[in-house]
Amino acid sequence: MSITSLSIKKIRNLSEVAFTPAKRINIIHGANGSGKTSLLEAIHFLGLTRSFRTNQFRYLVTSAERESLVYSEVDSYSAGKSHPLGISRNLDGDVRIRYSGATLELSELASLLPLQVINTDTFELLEGSPAIRRQFIDWGAFHADQTFIMIWRSFKRVLQQRNSLLKCGKIDPTLRELWDKELVQYADQLTALRKAYIEVLIPDFDAILHRLNSDLDIRLSFAPGWDQKIPLDTLLNDNLQRDLKQGFTSAGPQRADLKVKVDGVSAAERLSRGQKKLVVSALKLAQGAVFHRMSQRPCIYLIDDLPSELDEQHCRLFCEFLEQTHNQCFITCVDPASLLGFWQPETEVACFHLDSGQLV
Repeated sequence: MSITSLSIKKIRNLSEVAFTPAKRINIIHGANGSGKTSLLEAIHFLGLTRSFRTNQFRYLVTSAERESLVYSEVDSYSAGKSHPLGISRNLDGDVRIRYSGATLELSELASLLPLQVINTDTFELLEGSPAIRRQFIDWGAFHADQTFIMIWRSFKRVLQQRNSLLKCGKIDPTLRELWDKELVQYADQLTALRKAYIEVLIPDFDAILHRLNSDLDIRLSFAPGWDQKIPLDTLLNDNLQRDLKQGFTSAGPQRADLKVKVDGVSAAERLSRGQKKLVVSALKLAQGAVFHRMSQRPCIYLIDDLPSELDEQHCRLFCEFLEQTHNQCFITCVDPASLLGFWQPETEVACFHLDSGQLV
C-alpha cells in the first residue's frame, strides 16, 4: 500500500499543495504552524473522510471555504499499478468517495487505505476512556476478519433498540426476550473476534516493545465487558431493574476494554511520559505488523513530531524498526537533522519543507 501522488485543496492552511511522496519514508519539516500536521490530516481525510484532530469538519476546511478535496494515486495492493482515489466533503455534509471510477462506501475506503496515526493523542490509548481502546481493538478486528463489520453493525443496531426500550421505562417480557436473544448472539460473535485479535497482537507487541530497548514488563489482556463466568443472557435478566432505572444496557461488548498493566497496576498510573510513548508506539507498530502478516499489505503511518517525546536513542530504534517494515511513512518534525541521520543509505527517504502552507 502506498500513495504515489497527492493533491490537497482547502484543508486548514493548505490552500493547494501537490507532491509525489516516496514509497517508504517521507519527512515533512517546517516551523510550528507551517502546516505539517495539516498535511497528515489531509492523508487521514483521504482514508477516512475526517481529521484525527477533530470530529467537526468545519474546523478542517480552509477558513471561508465550503469544501475540501484530496486527490491521489494509490497502489492499494502493492502491485506496482496505481489507481485514482478522490475524496471531497462540504459543509452541507455531502461526502463523495471515488476510486478508479467507482463510488465507495466508508467501510470500503477504510479497508482500501489502512492508516495508523501516532501523535500526542496516542497517549489516550493508556490515559483515555475504554471507548478509545475499543476503537483500537476494532481497527485490528475489522482488518483481520471480513465478517467483523457486519457483526459489529448488527450488535450496535440491537443494542440501540434495547436501550430505546429501556428508556421508555417498561418492556414487554416477550419483546425483551427476543431482543436479548439477538443481542447475546451478536455479543458472543463480536467478543470472539475481538479476543482472537488481541491474542494474535500480544506476541508482536511484546517483541516490538523489547526491540525498542524497553525493560518494562507490560501485560495486555482483553476485558469483554462482562463477567463471562455468568452467561450474558442471565446477566441481562439479573440487571434488568438497574438497566431500566439507568436507561441503558450495563453489561456487554459495549463496555469491552484493553487492559494495559505493569506489575499488576494500570500503565497509565505507573509509567513516565517517555515510557508511555514507548508503549503506545509499540501498540501501533504491532498493529501494523499483524495487519501486514494477515493481509500481505503494508499500512500508511502518519507520525506527528516523532522526536518530541522520545530521546535520541529510542527515536533511532523506532526509525530502525520502521525501516525494516514495508510501510509508507509520513513523519513530521521541526528540524530534519533530528531524523535524517537514522536511515540506511539504501532506504528511500524524501524530505519536504513546508512554509506557511506551501511546499518550498
